[in-house]
Amino acid sequence: MNEPKIREATIADVPRIVHLIESAYRGDSSRTGWTTEADLLDGRRTDEDDVAAAVADQDSRMILAEDGDALIACCLVRHRGTHAYFGMFAVSPAAQGGGLGKHLLATAERLAHDELGLATMEMTVIRQRTDLIAWYVRRGYTQTGRMQPFPYGDIRFGEPRRDDLEFEVLVKDLT
Repeated sequence: MNEPKIREATIADVPRIVHLIESAYRGDSSRTGWTTEADLLDGRRTDEDDVAAAVADQDSRMILAEDGDALIACCLVRHRGTHAYFGMFAVSPAAQGGGLGKHLLATAERLAHDELGLATMEMTVIRQRTDLIAWYVRRGYTQTGRMQPFPYGDIRFGEPRRDDLEFEVLVKDLT
């Protein structure tokens, strides 16, 4: 893989972003990477309306990584007043494990600090995703112990395969 091109998303990118996110987290295609949630959730991870709203939001930046014409990673940085929120992070299963995710996360952190002027980044991760939480901890994030309930019954977040899902808030000081 060449050095990826990093750029901000436009509305025209929305269908490709949705496809990337779905392929990284849901269904059999996600099982070729390590970020799959297929054992925890069925159904969708996102849709075009959610992604289009994020791309159009004045307080958000959707960052893309491309290798030629292929969209290989994306993430969202949202200004939330006192901190940045990191989400919609996906790396193509075929590109996982090579440092691209680490590179894009660092890019998002620089954007939050240098361009948005924010000193902390927060995110939520499904508590049961211990491997993913450990990956973020190795990159300087702290487990806060603060939990948020999983939105059971709201199919916009997927169809849970178990009844004990919840999100943990992770935080990193960007200064």
